[in-house]
Amino acid sequence: MAEKLPYLAGYGIITKALEKIKSAATPERFTQDFLATKLSLKGGSARPVIPLLKRIGFLGTDGVPTERYKQFRNPANAGSAAAAALKQGYKPLYDRNEYAHDLSDKDLKGLIVEATGIAPEASTIKSILGSFKALKAFAKFDGEEEVIEAREEELVGEREEEKKPEALRLGLSYTINLNLPATSDISVFNAIFKSLREHLLR
Repeated sequence: MAEKLPYLAGYGIITKALEKIKSAATPERFTQDFLATKLSLKGGSARPVIPLLKRIGFLGTDGVPTERYKQFRNPANAGSAAAAALKQGYKPLYDRNEYAHDLSDKDLKGLIVEATGIAPEASTIKSILGSFKALKAFAKFDGEEEVIEAREEELVGEREEEKKPEALRLGLSYTINLNLPATSDISVFNAIFKSLREHLLR
């Protein structure tokens, strides 16, 4: 059975819309007026943005922003929210390959052709592929954020270690060579060692 996948013919608008969503305040309802006035995305090419946002779970059927929309605006959750949106909007692709986002353009195009039944040369295939990749650019999948965060913590730790001054180690040693006189008088030696003890070995 042929599946329908969301796409915008001018898929570059997806990137613009998502970037602006991050910086604009969350509206009570996401309307064409909000799109044109607050996000400055006007004209016919921007109109399909709202249906797309509904397909990927950013908006409810009534245009009200969902929790996923709000999570996407939080830098800490933006990547996982976009990944969930991608998996929802392009579910037929993920039903066929759970790692659709890791496929090469060639293999992803083949998967789209398989799911939709559309001719490979059709412009729609290019638009679906471009729309998928535009959304994927914002996504972080399981493990990716943790690896990045772990590496960042490791680098911070390394920088802190570099800042620590090396412990100063000061060691002194000395050698004393004595040329003792040739004498059998023990008092001479006692006087010499007494003097050493009093003046050098304190």
